[in-house]
Amino acid sequence: MVLDRLDCDMKLQFLKISAVSAVLAVALLAPESANAFRCGNKLVKEGMHEVEIVAICGEPATKRNLGYAVRLIDYRTGRPNLPGMTLSRSPGHLLYPAEVMVSEYIYNFGPRKFMRRLVFEGGLLATIETLGRGYHE
Repeated sequence: MVLDRLDCDMKLQFLKISAVSAVLAVALLAPESANAFRCGNKLVKEGMHEVEIVAICGEPATKRNLGYAVRLIDYRTGRPNLPGMTLSRSPGHLLYPAEVMVSEYIYNFGPRKFMRRLVFEGGLLATIETLGRGYHE
């Protein structure tokens, strides 16, 4: 009786470990985040500067200024507090409001790949959106 109970507990423990392992394996094999994509063999992700992205991906198919927005700027780094970025709450940490230019780049990678819409705030990549299939230029 005690041996059967022990076997049952071991089987339950094995099933729990197997389930956790399966979930971790799926998470590791999942595709890149929607907040990143590849240009060639280089990764483009949120928080990168416009100049870096143009150097990696080349000039976009279209480029336009969307206007200005007020964002909190980190006094130490001079970088805007973009959505999804965490800032430390250490003493002396100071954020101040400032207007930043908001611009949009559309990258067309051809009919076999999806187009990407990149929105920059203050020169830094704030959001990445996947659009429909590209087109021949």
